[in-house]
Amino acid sequence: MSTMPQAQSIDEVIAILNTIIDESVQQSSPLGYFAVLYCKVTEKVKEGIANGMFQNGPRMERLDIIFANRYIKAYYEYRNGIQASSCWEVAFEYAEDYWVIVLQHLLLGMNAHINLDLGIAAAEVAPKDAINDLHDDFNTINEILSGLVGNVEKALSDVWPVLKWILKKTKHIDTFLIDFSMQEAREGAWKFAVELAPLNANQSEECIEKRDYSITKVADLVVKPGKIASFLFKIMRLFEIGSVDAKIEKLRKVI
Repeated sequence: MSTMPQAQSIDEVIAILNTIIDESVQQSSPLGYFAVLYCKVTEKVKEGIANGMFQNGPRMERLDIIFANRYIKAYYEYRNGIQASSCWEVAFEYAEDYWVIVLQHLLLGMNAHINLDLGIAAAEVAPKDAINDLHDDFNTINEILSGLVGNVEKALSDVWPVLKWILKKTKHIDTFLIDFSMQEAREGAWKFAVELAPLNANQSEECIEKRDYSITKVADLVVKPGKIASFLFKIMRLFEIGSVDAKIEKLRKVI
């Protein structure tokens, strides 16, 4: 059974995420795709704290640590055969599916982590009325993620060359990534945090269970978006270049 690490600082978060990426490369596991993206986001948040982007840097670091530890815990629970949150369990199980493309793997991770974990972390670091003071810093995360979209496009273009042609013809790909990972998901995460913040322990548990159930249904839609979209995704999968570990390393360099 693997150890179940939990970070105590943002540097430890980055170190653990890099360990997960290294494990994924060694095991040729698609779980490394999201870990790479998340590590890059965490590095940008660390830079933002150091550069004074946030109103309350220490609070943002606590939020980042609590937030990251939920993903880290879910990852090692899955690796050790322990039931994780339902939406994470679905995301991890689809890592075994050959036909799931890199973009879907990223979206599955973002769905679980943003739509479930972020609201829980925000409510924990700023409970009750304190949640209102967190709003501006919460929104600043959107700016950090927006800056990564172009790098994600470049990385996906490298593993799926047809995407380069699509990006020349349409801007729907980057709009889709922004809408899913920042606008819709983060707006929903904030509403969830505001709902969760004033609740007691028993009420919180019930609220989280309901949220987990609804987010799991979103995960199913990411992988089973309908016959036409599913067919197109399978074509995309056939055009992805390189082994899983090679794609992880490419994402690591480009994002």
